[in-house]
Amino acid sequence: MNVRRSAALLAAVAVIGAAAPAAADSSPSPSRAPLPSALYGDGDPQYDGVWRQSLALLAQHTVDVEPPKAAVDWLAGQQCADGSFAPYRADTAKACDTKTMVDTNQTAAAVQALAALGGHDDVTKKAVGWLKSVQNEDGGWGYTAGGASDTNSTSVVIGALAAAGEKPAGVKKDGKSPYDALLKLELPCEGDGAGAFAFQPDKKGKLVANADATAAGVLGSLGVGLAAEPGKGTGADAACEKADSPEQAAANGAAYLTGALAEDGHLVSALPGSEDQPDYGNTADAVVALAAQGATEQAGTSLAWLEKNAADWATQGGPAAYAQLIFAAHATGADPRAFGGTDLVKQLTATGPSAPEKAAGTKEEKEEKKDESDSGLGVWWFVGVCLVAGIGIGFLISGRRKRQP
Repeated sequence: MNVRRSAALLAAVAVIGAAAPAAADSSPSPSRAPLPSALYGDGDPQYDGVWRQSLALLAQHTVDVEPPKAAVDWLAGQQCADGSFAPYRADTAKACDTKTMVDTNQTAAAVQALAALGGHDDVTKKAVGWLKSVQNEDGGWGYTAGGASDTNSTSVVIGALAAAGEKPAGVKKDGKSPYDALLKLELPCEGDGAGAFAFQPDKKGKLVANADATAAGVLGSLGVGLAAEPGKGTGADAACEKADSPEQAAANGAAYLTGALAEDGHLVSALPGSEDQPDYGNTADAVVALAAQGATEQAGTSLAWLEKNAADWATQGGPAAYAQLIFAAHATGADPRAFGGTDLVKQLTATGPSAPEKAAGTKEEKEEKKDESDSGLGVWWFVGVCLVAGIGIGFLISGRRKRQP
C-alpha cells in the first residue's frame, strides 16, 4: 500500500514499484513558508504530507500511543469538499479546484489512519464516497482518478474500505470488484515471476513481476490495510496455483516474496545507472505481507535483517520510514520499542509536533536536515513522479512511495 505505498514511500511505481503523489495543489511551495507545527517530519511535504502523516498516526495507534490532537486535526483538515485528499494543501482556507491534484493513495491512507483513531466518521465517509466515485470499470483504482488501475493503488484503497467498515468484494463498478482487478494483475504460475503481482501491464500489455506491488497485492488480496495483524493467511509453502480467488492470489504472491527474500533476507532496488542496493522500505512491506499471509519463518528472517541494518535508512527517511518498520514489527509480533537496539516508537514521536526539539536549531542546522531529507527519500520520490508522468499514469506513492521491482 505503499499512499504507496507508502510512505514510505513511492507506493510502487515500479515504486511503489510502496506508496505516492502526482503533484500537489497550486499553493505556494512549502519550502518557502514555515512548516505546519502539527506535521510529522521536517522535509518538504508537497508530495507526501498527507501520506506520511497518515502512516505516522496509524503507526502510533498500532502501538497504543495517542497522537497529538493537533496532528490528527491537521490531517482531517486537509480533506477537500468532495472527500478527496491531495498530498499537501498549504492553505486549507482555499477551496480545492481542478488544479488541486488529489489522488487515491493519499485519500486511502488518510481513511486508514482516521478510521483507526475514531471520531472522524464524517471525514472517512466522504473520503470513501469519493474513492467509490472514481473506481475504474475493471474494479480497481489508479493513482489519480481515471488513471489505469494498478496493484498498489487498488490495494491501499481496499485497506481503506475495510478500515471504514465496507466489504471490498461488494464495492463494484460494472459488476467488477477490486479483487477482480487484482487477479488480472497477478502473473501466472508459469515462467519468470510466477505468482507475483505487476504494478501495471507494460506498454505491450505484458505483466512484469514487481516485488513492492506484490507486497501490496498480498495485503489487498487478504483485504487488510497497512497495519496488518499477524497470521491472517495460510502461509506460503504451497506451490503456485492458478489464482481463481483472492486467497490463492495472496498465497501465490507470498510464495514469490519468500523466494525473492530467501538468499539475502532483503529485497534490492535497481535504479538505472547505479548499483543494486538493499531496499529497506520494500523489504519492510514484504515482511508485513508475509506475516499477514502467515509465512512467519521468512517474515521473521527478514525482520531480523531490518533490525540489524535499517536504522540509518529510517533516520534519513523520517516518519513514514519509522512507520513502515513499526508495521513490520507489529505484523510479526515483535517489539518496536526494542528494534535492534532502537525504540522506533520514540523515534517516530520525536518527528512529530509534540517534540520540542523539532522547532529548535539554527537556520544552518535546519537547512542541513532539509538537505539530508532531499538527498534521500525525497529525491527518489521526485524521480518516481517524473517517471510516472513520463508514461502517462501520474505520480504514485508510497513509502511505500519509492520502490523498485
